[in-house]
Amino acid sequence: MASLTRFDHFIDGAGVPPASGEYLPSEDPFTGEVWAEVARGNAADAERAVEAASRAFESGPWPALTPSERGRLLWKLGDVITANADRLAAVEQRDNGKLAAEVVAQVRYMADYFRYYAGLADKVQSSVIPTDKKGVFAYTRYEAKGVVAIITPWNSPLTLTSWKLAPALAAGCTAVVKPSEFTSGSMVEFARLFEQAGFPKGVVNVVTGLGPEVGEALVLHPKVPHIGFTGGTAAGKKIYEMAARNLKTVTLELGGKSPNIVFDDADLDQAVKGVVSGIFAASGQSCQAGSRLLVQESIHDKFIARLLEFMRGVKLGDPRQADTQVGPIATRPQFEKIMGYIEIAQREGARCVLGGRSRPDLGAGQFVEPTILTGVRNDMRIAQEEVFGPVLAVIPFKDEADAIRIGNDTLFGLAAAVWTRDLRRAMLMTDKLKAGTVWVNNYRATSFTSPFGGYKQSGIGRESGTETIKEYLDTKCVWMSSDLDVPNPFIRR
Repeated sequence: MASLTRFDHFIDGAGVPPASGEYLPSEDPFTGEVWAEVARGNAADAERAVEAASRAFESGPWPALTPSERGRLLWKLGDVITANADRLAAVEQRDNGKLAAEVVAQVRYMADYFRYYAGLADKVQSSVIPTDKKGVFAYTRYEAKGVVAIITPWNSPLTLTSWKLAPALAAGCTAVVKPSEFTSGSMVEFARLFEQAGFPKGVVNVVTGLGPEVGEALVLHPKVPHIGFTGGTAAGKKIYEMAARNLKTVTLELGGKSPNIVFDDADLDQAVKGVVSGIFAASGQSCQAGSRLLVQESIHDKFIARLLEFMRGVKLGDPRQADTQVGPIATRPQFEKIMGYIEIAQREGARCVLGGRSRPDLGAGQFVEPTILTGVRNDMRIAQEEVFGPVLAVIPFKDEADAIRIGNDTLFGLAAAVWTRDLRRAMLMTDKLKAGTVWVNNYRATSFTSPFGGYKQSGIGRESGTETIKEYLDTKCVWMSSDLDVPNPFIRR
């Protein structure tokens, strides 16, 4: 048997074995083989990493850098990412089973996130505030919060870490990253590249392991004032509750049950592609997945027929092969959860018109066929709970008001899409849908230039765009007096 790749923690610029001496297995979702072992961290490891990040924030070269100098380091990091993109993507793809072509594209695009915030690092401008007080003036300062804990899931670990880490570093923070125990390898490999870009030791640290053993220790640590988290809503609520004990700030990008709404005047062929992209790309393992398809009643049967025709012949298989379109589910527990939801939906009255089965004949059998369920009511569990897999719930609607009612009738509000040629209708829908992102005649487009986040139980705060950097900054107001004579000290000025 070939020796396993070992990933230790990365703390203070070096690989560090776990304090417990224990490691977790990392399985290839396609082959089912254990290919690596990942350090199983605990509170002692988290403490060591936070202390390293705290030292780097308080003293040494990092706090002495000007914002422009931080920007140059971030730009250099973008170049280093580009040079190592294929290697990073290969590790991540083996960890989570996503299509190799998509992972490579994601990692290459990730470099642009750091370049974008490189340019923004020295453009956070304070302001002089006109006041009603004579003899004084006031101005604002923006100061880095300190050590940021970044906790990310298994579906796109490097991308989702970058959405938090790039603005945090641009703001002047330091970081401890806790990736999912299922997909830690790529983050450890990435952390090793920071030295090549010229970052001081301790600015970026990685502690791997389980949420209750590492994540909670980071969230509760007194030297961590801010937590950035992407993951399920239940875990996000728990993190929010723990952070509230010490009034920490958070950014939470959580679950979704996003409506993909097709009107009868839409370009149906383009809408079919948008529906497929929204739910079957990445095997549906995306927080922004368009898992509820709302189709106007007048075109319901015709549209479903076109959708089924498009999906015939879709290739499932080895995600490393260029012609594979749907890969395996990333983890065994997630695979079992998806299959359970398909069964629940049919018990509640939904009809399975495509897929609905696992594929034990492919790889290690961790495959779920792209599944389309019709006859779905919006009060069914399949329409209200996040499945996080290639399962589409189809719900008919009558008119604009009905589509708005159904679209908003969920605890989530991460994303939505509208397919129509009518500009008035598009404007109405974008105004009334309660979602952080609304696409019109497209789906799944994101950029480092545009904010992303959710309404309701889909999260708190925004990632990407110019305003995100302020999530990692505290605002200080400074009052300067030019009076030579101090006014009456017993009266508030």
